[in-house]
Amino acid sequence: MKYLPLAVVLLVLASCSRNENQFDASGNFEADEVIVSSELAGKITSFTVEEGQVLKKAQQVGTIDAANLVLQKEQVQESIRALGEKTADVNPQIALLQNQLAVQQSQLGNLQHEQKRTGNLVKQDAATGKQLDDINAAIDVLQKQIAVTRQQINVQKSSIGTQNRSVLSEAAPLQKRVEQIDDQIGRALLTSPINGTVITKYAEEGEITSPGKALYKLADLSSITLRAYLSGSQLSEVKLGQQVKVLVDKGKDAYKEFTGTITWISDKAEFTPKTIQTKDERANLVYAMKVKVANDGYLKIGMYGEIQFQPITNNR
Repeated sequence: MKYLPLAVVLLVLASCSRNENQFDASGNFEADEVIVSSELAGKITSFTVEEGQVLKKAQQVGTIDAANLVLQKEQVQESIRALGEKTADVNPQIALLQNQLAVQQSQLGNLQHEQKRTGNLVKQDAATGKQLDDINAAIDVLQKQIAVTRQQINVQKSSIGTQNRSVLSEAAPLQKRVEQIDDQIGRALLTSPINGTVITKYAEEGEITSPGKALYKLADLSSITLRAYLSGSQLSEVKLGQQVKVLVDKGKDAYKEFTGTITWISDKAEFTPKTIQTKDERANLVYAMKVKVANDGYLKIGMYGEIQFQPITNNR
């Protein structure tokens, strides 16, 4: 009987130890993974990605051969420059018509002077009326010719201007084509879309790739998500933004403790996954939840974790 108190103490301590390790939900850690694919077809001329490498957003990690695109760009640029040679120079033709107009105007001036002189002679009976009529008719014809010449100048300017505008209008679509090729050339540079750690590498330098072909996969592991499952009776114990205690194995009988924040709770029930334990193992339907945990490098994708909803204590 004298050993009874000691046995009771040991039983209580064992019970406390078991209660300390009890959990309310459990699941596996996951991360938002990004698969980076090629956007062009061609040979991978450089590729410095290695599994486990930490990349920064927009960091260049490789290139795809874009020599063909550069040649296409130069061809389009030459086509733009060639448009200037297709345009017509209106100045020589206009100059010719203007010289013709100047001659006609000079002739008109002479006829008008002769008209005035002949009119005075007719008044003095020194010239006949027919002479004056002939001069008036010649002036009328010359004025009509001058009008035609002026009209020809305007038509020539308008016609050649329209022709040149039609040729030069091809420049805008060609310039847009240059911009499209520049965009494609930019896609030949392989860069990291996010800050993250390379999880899997799918390609090697020197290989031929194609649009949509996966090159590597990475994920931001600075914070990691524990996907756990709740029974319906536990829904009243949790809410979005709530902090919980997250426990992961640390050795055979120890746990490493983290602080997590509930970021998502499913509004639909699902059957209990076979690999997941819940507080009430008899529950057939559970609700998924996500707990975001700051990662100090210890947590890995796929690692098993447990959650306790009770107040959080200091890390052990």
